Amino acid sequence: MEFSHKSVLLSETIEGLNIDPDGIYVDCTTGGGGHSFELAKRLKNGRLICFDQDKEAIAAAKERLKNFSPVFVNRNYSEIKNSLSELGITSVNGIMMDLGVSSYQLDNRERGFSYHDDAPLDMRMSGEGESARDVVNEYEPGELVRILQNYGEEKFAQSIVKGIVRAREQAPIETTSQLAEIIRTNVPARVRNEKNPCRKTFQAIRIEVNRELEVLEAGIRDGFELLCRGGRMAVITFHSLEDRIVKNAFKEYCTGCICPPEFPVCICGRKPRAELINKKPITASDEELKDNLRSRSAKLRIIEKTV
Repeated sequence: MEFSHKSVLLSETIEGLNIDPDGIYVDCTTGGGGHSFELAKRLKNGRLICFDQDKEAIAAAKERLKNFSPVFVNRNYSEIKNSLSELGITSVNGIMMDLGVSSYQLDNRERGFSYHDDAPLDMRMSGEGESARDVVNEYEPGELVRILQNYGEEKFAQSIVKGIVRAREQAPIETTSQLAEIIRTNVPARVRNEKNPCRKTFQAIRIEVNRELEVLEAGIRDGFELLCRGGRMAVITFHSLEDRIVKNAFKEYCTGCICPPEFPVCICGRKPRAELINKKPITASDEELKDNLRSRSAKLRIIEKTV
């Protein structure tokens, strides 16, 4: 199966990075290489570093970028600091992250991301480590409830987890279709009739398997420290949990004095370290929405380091 993924907010991201042809840029989530390709086209003497923990994504990106000379790093972008240090890089001009699951990963049944197909419960972006099967069958009920509530914002987490526990007591839950049926059986009929009730639970388990929120926090923190003065970071999120982390982190970097308002003068000495390029998140245009429905929940936030 060909690795495919329509790059979301492509022109907005590339424009927002304000690319220096001689600068150093990092694509933290290379995928099939869509954003990296457009970025590489604009470099002259600059360097491009492409991260992805998915070996199949790296292979696809290498083919797409074969006329350029990026450095490929088959690691999670949370390792950006050490990885760039190994390459002798101490500062960069720009960093981008597209946090969406690729079309290839969603549509490839064997990867186990989708609740529309019958496939092994997997959901590992790297193909290594703990899988969705492990989470569903081995986690304590209370931990499963926490995951569904915190990562999926699932109102019926208690009921769904009770159904999971009952099922796994009989036999291990092995496939996506088994899990999907358990979810459908344990939510109110009105929810089943209104929309597919599996999305939130599958999202929550995927986030847990890949430690997505922890990775994002670490990537933003270490990535920002690597930015040179005037360097920019562009992050595309696809759900509220991710967007909240990015929004709060960017706000923190852009905040100056934190003294109580009743203080006549500042005594904390805190100065803003960055400024927002877009005050509100950039979303997909009507044209892009018609061409790619998966862009409907995308939000792009961009920050520039000022000191």
